Amino acid sequence: MERVEIAIIGTGPAGVSAALTASNRNKRILLFGSREMSQKVAKAHEIRNYPGLPFVKGEDLAGAFREQLDRMGIAVTEKRIGAVYAMGDYFALQAGEEMIEAETVILATGVVQAKPLPGEEELLGRGVSYCATCDAPLYRGKTAAVIGYSSAEEKEAAFLNDVCAKVTYFPMYKGEPDLPEGVEVIRETVTGIAQADGHRVVKTEGGEYPADGVFILRDAVAPGQLVPGLETEGPHVKVNRSMETSLPGVFACGDIVGTPYQYVKAAGEGNVAAISAAAYIERKKKNGGQNNG
Repeated sequence: MERVEIAIIGTGPAGVSAALTASNRNKRILLFGSREMSQKVAKAHEIRNYPGLPFVKGEDLAGAFREQLDRMGIAVTEKRIGAVYAMGDYFALQAGEEMIEAETVILATGVVQAKPLPGEEELLGRGVSYCATCDAPLYRGKTAAVIGYSSAEEKEAAFLNDVCAKVTYFPMYKGEPDLPEGVEVIRETVTGIAQADGHRVVKTEGGEYPADGVFILRDAVAPGQLVPGLETEGPHVKVNRSMETSLPGVFACGDIVGTPYQYVKAAGEGNVAAISAAAYIERKKKNGGQNNG
């Protein structure tokens, strides 16, 4: 497997900025996210403080990001990263059943606004998962419940439908889900996750629904759960001025590192994170594969 130098997770202003800067520095990169860019950006009515683009509409800014990436020859890899593991001199990124290797990682995933559901953190890894394509094989022929926080998660529910005996979908957003026949849609507000009689149970305002596995699918995963061992502060990753995290070789930028949640601030931090990641790689080369800070 080819090992890239920098893996960037997120296609908002921070991730796009990091990808452009890393590419300009001739680094081998992979950019993970959506070709539609950040939904937060795309749905913005008007942005007034982005230099050079006065009063730009969110969809136009997202389009400009996409065009610039295309002109730079930077592809967007539309795979969900379920976890990032430190493996010594490199990092392993879990993308479904595939493991991708990178020398450094830049987290630009945005901030998780929703609080964990009651029981979610306690049962994580014990019947509760954040990645359907990663853990679907564990529930082949069994039952699964999917709690989706946006329509983008419907494709993972559809994937599970091909693997599991039964899939129940709980949309936590407005609009009618577009799902294959056979997926049961329950439009009730989820209030928590529990365990009973060997099954996980999705609790709602209207009842309780048992399943072998529960998949909670949000736009972003809490950083401490995405990268085991990463030092966090509330929903944010702790970084220094160079966007370095507590784990050498992992950098973070944008909303994930804290307020203010501004597009222009995120873009600047993405630039810094990529410069720091490139410097980290160069130091490793000079030290014979080791980085001493």
